[in-house]
Amino acid sequence: MFSKEQFFFFIFIAISVLIIGGVLFGINSNIFHYRDRNIENTLALSATAIISAFPSPSPDPTPTPIPPPQKLENPPEIAKAVYVTGYSAGSKKYLDYLSNLFKNTEINAVVVNIKEDDGHISYNSGAEEVKKYKLYNGAIKDIDALIRFFHGKNIYVIGRMVVFQDPTYSKIRPDLAIYSKASLTQSLTYSGPTLWKNNKGLTWLDPTATGAWDYNISIAKDALLHGFDEINFDYIRFPSDGNVKDAGFHFWGAESTKAGVLKNFFEYTRKELAGEKISVDLFGQTTTNTDDMGIGQVIENAFENFDYISPMVYPSHYINGFLGFDNPSEHPYEIVKYSMATALNRENVFLKKIEDAISKSYQPVESSSLDLQAPLFTPTPPLSPSVVLAKFRPWLQDFNMGAVYNSEMVKAEIRATKDALGENYAGYMLWNASNIYTQGAVLKNAGN
Repeated sequence: MFSKEQFFFFIFIAISVLIIGGVLFGINSNIFHYRDRNIENTLALSATAIISAFPSPSPDPTPTPIPPPQKLENPPEIAKAVYVTGYSAGSKKYLDYLSNLFKNTEINAVVVNIKEDDGHISYNSGAEEVKKYKLYNGAIKDIDALIRFFHGKNIYVIGRMVVFQDPTYSKIRPDLAIYSKASLTQSLTYSGPTLWKNNKGLTWLDPTATGAWDYNISIAKDALLHGFDEINFDYIRFPSDGNVKDAGFHFWGAESTKAGVLKNFFEYTRKELAGEKISVDLFGQTTTNTDDMGIGQVIENAFENFDYISPMVYPSHYINGFLGFDNPSEHPYEIVKYSMATALNRENVFLKKIEDAISKSYQPVESSSLDLQAPLFTPTPPLSPSVVLAKFRPWLQDFNMGAVYNSEMVKAEIRATKDALGENYAGYMLWNASNIYTQGAVLKNAGN
């Protein structure tokens, strides 16, 4: 079988030989003149005969599309993850760094930004609104190749989404954004200065707007189609800084509460992503505070709606004087252990209330009726087979704030997490905004 190049070269040589031969023949026979078409006819017929003697080359077959990657076949029971921005994930140099991290440490999972802090999407998502408004920032060129890279190394991939802080989509859809009550005019014009801003000048989506819920969930659904093993929801809360009294919400009812709004969103998310692994990031103080801290986060409201709850128990984020420590940052073991043990105790109390209700004809349990003053560090009872509650997998500090966090400090946090959770230990996630981690804290065979 000839290649295309060989075929056309052969045709060219054959036709050239015929033309030259015909010219010489015409000169010798004195019959070469413009009125005589015999040579032309002869050449045409000869060329046709030659061409017909060889089959036409078949066109190149259309390549079969490669299906998107599947979820990791054997996900780890205990995930030990590091946080990765979209731009880091899109850098070959950084992926080389991660490869070395995976090789030398116990890290077996990554938390990759899908929806960034500025509202842009880090990969070319197929979500309708993302395509319509061109919200892809170009950070990750080939999301399927990235997932295959991680799965090829047996790494569990969690996609992180910043939900309600969204200075991009809130400007595109001001009807779904928090507005400034002070600048609200009679015409209700939601543009420019009428959008509420926090202390950093960032605008937010309105947690009461179901359209904002659906937008975020559509992004999560698309990511899951590309093989992400889990979706992690961050910034599921009301704003905590800025003039929050000036923040206006489009769908605030007479009986609305911030905690109630978020609980409804938790339940809606669980329903829309049924069967998928999902996790939620909560303020670290939700483990110890019994109110919603003004942001709507009550840890009990998450127990039944997520597979994992990730309190951000960074010691640097606790107020001076917490547990009697002038500088909580210098006491990572004590801060993390107390926070996670308190969270587990509250879940145990919650579980007991549910089981009691089940035994009494499924009477409903209200979070407000829970006894949150039960003693801490109590053994965890076995879960009822009829009730599945979230596991705890906290965010831990791997950055310098309030103290230098070397390997011993980070290891103290990990040890505290294990000691507090016992048999319920499900791992941890390390946070460093620069995405560079303290390898000495998580070396293989370090017992983490």
